Amino acid sequence: MKKMRKLMTWLAGCALMLAAMPGLALAAGGKATSVVLVADTRKLDGILYWWAEMYNESHFFFAILTMLIIPTVGCILGWLADIVMTHIGIDLKHRELAEK
Repeated sequence: MKKMRKLMTWLAGCALMLAAMPGLALAAGGKATSVVLVADTRKLDGILYWWAEMYNESHFFFAILTMLIIPTVGCILGWLADIVMTHIGIDLKHRELAEK
């Protein structure tokens, strides 16, 4: 019963949002203008220039590459931190030290 009520509330909320969209689009009114988002590469060089140019050329490729790079770098840095902590004597694999 509770799950059905949650589902009905969720569906009603979705229906209200969808119903409001045409009205919001009409309320926005006015003439549509095109917006071009670009990165200013005039003062950049090296990898920063490459990164900004990639953003300018393909937002999709930039987004995909970003979604791959951030978790990969996070895992590598976490692994390096684990190595450093183990080397200096902090054991992160057992709870005994943390609970004393």
